Amino acid sequence: MINILFLGAPGSGKGTQSENIIRDYDVIQISTGDILRKAVKDGTPLGMEAKNYMTQGLLVPDTLIVEVMSERLKAEDAKNGFILDGFPRTVVQVEALDAMLEKELSYKITHVISLEVPDDIIYERITGRRSCPVCGRVYHIKFNPPKSAEACDADGEKLICRDDDTVETLSKRLKVFHESTAVIKPLYEKRGIVLSLDGTRSAADVYKKIKAFLG
Repeated sequence: MINILFLGAPGSGKGTQSENIIRDYDVIQISTGDILRKAVKDGTPLGMEAKNYMTQGLLVPDTLIVEVMSERLKAEDAKNGFILDGFPRTVVQVEALDAMLEKELSYKITHVISLEVPDDIIYERITGRRSCPVCGRVYHIKFNPPKSAEACDADGEKLICRDDDTVETLSKRLKVFHESTAVIKPLYEKRGIVLSLDGTRSAADVYKKIKAFLG
């Protein structure tokens, strides 16, 4: 059983590599961002509370995140292994995750993968993203453009730039990442389970190194 934690700034390639791992290792991906965005879209109490933080590029409070992740990790489909993307992001969340996994589920984080990409490349990747508000398909105006400008290939809906993909919000997200999220890496390095990779290299090259790490 492998339980992976991905570290990296938004747009560092965690989603792409997660798809590869899911295919080859039969695990699930648990993305805090996806869970919260769905809650916002559905208008749940959690979603409405989280939206105020997300649109400002701020971290959602630890108590809310821990509550969400506790329920998700207890689900049946997580028993074969999982990839965590977006959680934990603070020292408090690391401690809460450790307690949750060890005391309630008898799991542990087995591998930590850190994808490292310079901020200027992150800006190019993130601010160029466009998504379909109906089917959720994601494009990039430079790297993966739709066949018809500003329209989804699948359903023809006008593509949008998510609130958390704007330059202003991304600047705040990166600031939060560098000041808060990055401090958890040393905690896992002490356990000897961290692999740091250059996220600017080709996706295939990055995944080759990940597979060697996972075994």
